[in-house]
Amino acid sequence: MTMTVELGALEQVVDNLVKQGRYGSKSEVLRTGVRLVQEHEARLAELLGKLEAGVTEAERGDVVSLNTAAERLRQRFEPSAPE
Repeated sequence: MTMTVELGALEQVVDNLVKQGRYGSKSEVLRTGVRLVQEHEARLAELLGKLEAGVTEAERGDVVSLNTAAERLRQRFEPSAPE
């Protein structure tokens, strides 16, 4: 399917990527860009879902204190002492 797009100043970016040999064609650059947008949108939807779930948990009182959360994070991410 053929599509005509107006890229404005971004057309120079696409041209340079092809000239540098990073991509084989303008179409390849655009396909990669669209795939990246799809991945970004999927990650954003996942993040928004998690945020909504967190708000729901907070509204029903299913929360921990800041000190408890900080301690859990420390335990999870600080290297443990050698045995």
